[in-house]
Amino acid sequence: MKLLNIPAVPYSERHPDPALRGRMLAIGAVILAMWPMLVASEFKPWTLLDAQSLQATWQFLAAFFPPAHDGEFLAMVARETWKTVAIATAGLSLALLGAIPATLLVTERLSISSLGTGRMAPLASLVRQTVRWLLVLLRSVPELVWALLFVRIVGLGPTAGVLAIALTYCGMLGKVYAEILESSETHAADTLLANGAGRLQALLYGALPDAASELVSYTVYRWECAIRGSAVMGFVGAGGLGQRMEESLKNMVGGEVCTMLLVFVLLVAAADLVSKWLRRRLA
Repeated sequence: MKLLNIPAVPYSERHPDPALRGRMLAIGAVILAMWPMLVASEFKPWTLLDAQSLQATWQFLAAFFPPAHDGEFLAMVARETWKTVAIATAGLSLALLGAIPATLLVTERLSISSLGTGRMAPLASLVRQTVRWLLVLLRSVPELVWALLFVRIVGLGPTAGVLAIALTYCGMLGKVYAEILESSETHAADTLLANGAGRLQALLYGALPDAASELVSYTVYRWECAIRGSAVMGFVGAGGLGQRMEESLKNMVGGEVCTMLLVFVLLVAAADLVSKWLRRRLA
């Protein structure tokens, strides 16, 4: 079969872009929607170019160099870095303990009661909605707020950070895991459920193999976010490298802050490498 080689027609006044009007209308709608928000947020980026702002920025950044590199300080950074990774890992592990059962309950495609009819039983639907709203509650409260609460309950230290990450990330992981499973191929899971398998078996042998790469990628990304979040929570006394950074900022020791920021960059880069390696193994 011979294919016709039809030359592309260049855009001109006689042959206008057929999607131009739609794109211009979409851009105009976005501008109209964003403008009130920019006004309400008092967004004024031009103040960054003010002479006084530029001078203050230069003085602040100049104090970052050279980075602190004496042996005693680096040993302290290594200890606190390990503590930060431990806080993030322990918090994420606790979050998974709650997120995985919640995912089983809220994922409608793993529902046994909807087999044949396509509609969940009233009790199953009630349980699903209750767990869904619980996940909404957990993730709607930022980990920083949870950390402030737990610092008052259990005192200063890593325990508050671990609990704060566990609660917030349980809500996030449960929601996204369910969405990933809902959007993945369901033929294998449906077949298992139709032949008498339970929800757990349908998840492990039906839905999980198809969605494993995406689930692992998101989990590692959340671990990366937990590492960054531990830095913020350290400012309220939740331990880790962030608490040491807050002390250095208070004392205006820019070199120490620079070294700790470089460590966080390396941690995030390492998490990205782990994610790529895991995705490659699961491909």
